[in-house]
Amino acid sequence: MGFENFKVIHQYFKINKVNNIRMPKKSKKTNEAKILWVEGRWTSDPIFIPSLRKKGFFVDIVSNGKAALDYIDSEEPALVIIDAASMRTSGKRICNSIREMANGLPIMMISDPEKNIRNDNCANTNLVLPFTSRKLVNRIEPMLPADEKKIVVAGPIKINSDRKQVTCYGKKTSLTPRLMRLLKMLLEFQGEVVKRDDLFKKVWRTNYTGDTRTLDVHISWLREAIEKDPKKPKLLTTIRGIGYRLDV
Repeated sequence: MGFENFKVIHQYFKINKVNNIRMPKKSKKTNEAKILWVEGRWTSDPIFIPSLRKKGFFVDIVSNGKAALDYIDSEEPALVIIDAASMRTSGKRICNSIREMANGLPIMMISDPEKNIRNDNCANTNLVLPFTSRKLVNRIEPMLPADEKKIVVAGPIKINSDRKQVTCYGKKTSLTPRLMRLLKMLLEFQGEVVKRDDLFKKVWRTNYTGDTRTLDVHISWLREAIEKDPKKPKLLTTIRGIGYRLDV
């Protein structure tokens, strides 16, 4: 073998060795939901974000509340994590701003134990340092979108059967099993008038229909969950003397 041929072969193995080292390994798990991480100057734990990415999560980072709002407006993340501990603040102002802009978007707060304050229903969950990456992942997973097979979408209404939740016009509401059955039955016959007695029999699973006033109460609760203005319903209307109709 000539010297020139040896150099070519040597260079080939050298290049491929480098490429193999630098080639990123594909994660076994892929989660298409985007996570927005809002972080200040002081990183609370440098391993959190690399650990999440290693698990297959897509994580984008911004450094302040304004950047977070801009991101949410264009990218529509599935979850926002506010690392308040890295900002040396409570994070409430950023949290409230996000809540005003995108009500229903899940928010997680990471707090410093010395400055941990009452959540006041701002964030969906609050983690106080210190904690492990495993605990972080365990808190994140239930907040991300469920299996699409368990999601029913009709017009502005999105039902998550797995979590017993309905989202409509950006508002997310937890439903009781009975309210969930009621909504699903109305959706099954969307655009049609469903008689009061039929609703009561199927949803309450009884043949007794002597007093269906409780149905009116549940319809009212359902309107609170899906209507922009429950007092002036546009989706779930009453057909006097007959029943109800859901138009989506």
